[in-house]
Amino acid sequence: MAVSISRRLLQCLGPSRVFGHCDSPMITSRSFHTFDALCSSLVSRDSLFSMDSPCKAGSSFLFSRSLSTTTILTPESNGVAFPPELLTTKTVVTAERTPVRMILGQYQDLVIPVTNFHNEDKGFMVLAGDVFDVPIRKDIVHRVVLWQLAKRQQLVDGSQGTHSTKTISEVSGTGRKPYPQKGTGRARHGTLRGPQFRGGATKHGPKPRSHAFKLNKKVRRLGLKIALSARIAEGKLLVFDDLDIPSHKTKNVVNYVQEMENAKKLLLVDGGPINEKLKLATQNLHYVNVLPSIGLNVYSILLHDTLVMSRDAVNRIVTRMHTPINR
Repeated sequence: MAVSISRRLLQCLGPSRVFGHCDSPMITSRSFHTFDALCSSLVSRDSLFSMDSPCKAGSSFLFSRSLSTTTILTPESNGVAFPPELLTTKTVVTAERTPVRMILGQYQDLVIPVTNFHNEDKGFMVLAGDVFDVPIRKDIVHRVVLWQLAKRQQLVDGSQGTHSTKTISEVSGTGRKPYPQKGTGRARHGTLRGPQFRGGATKHGPKPRSHAFKLNKKVRRLGLKIALSARIAEGKLLVFDDLDIPSHKTKNVVNYVQEMENAKKLLLVDGGPINEKLKLATQNLHYVNVLPSIGLNVYSILLHDTLVMSRDAVNRIVTRMHTPINR
């Protein structure tokens, strides 16, 4: 614990010339001799006052305004006793620096080991920090997922959905006028296929249409970075040297997945086109899906708890994220 002289005391003594004329009620005549000893200690240590200073003689003296800075005194400072009302005690806390790697979202490059399906050591790979170590923002992920769901199941003509109603031109029925315009006392009608009749048309009913909306490319790209950063922060992103398997048998992939820890649903991402053996080996497994790097998206990452990427896929994703956005 360190002891510091209050600035209020030095500022009070600065403009005054005689101790007896100090206006501070904190200083009493009992503390004058103690402060003389303090001045002598400061003279001997820091040479702040000359030996002919009035402080030693007990007469009037001048304090320079530059002495109004706080002086830190430790318990080893000649054992001078200070009046408790003139001292400020502060606990010195040394902040322990947290390791940089323990803090997420620092845009720092990450080093990750590279393996394969047989859990063999294939070296290490450096992941770009601006792609795999960005701050997690749930609002961005939510916007990107809504954008993806609004665009899925889109038909060739741009419409989507199976909800549909018939308009007056699509309802089956005659087009003849049901009765004359006048003379019956009834309301005038020109067709029985109108929306007010049973079995008639539906006005302003639903039709297959596109529910897609626009989302900025920067937001879409940021959502993918956040999803990748979240998986690697959870320890659920694995980098393989390649995704080659010796056979197209499904039992091989089943054995590989069982060897992985806590892998309930697996997403395999390769750089280029999917290997035919890997495609045949995984097509009967509902918990293993395969995508090329160009098809990697936020929604697919969230649907799977473990993400496995090849070296080529990582390089292509980083290149795609670093490519300038076309305006």
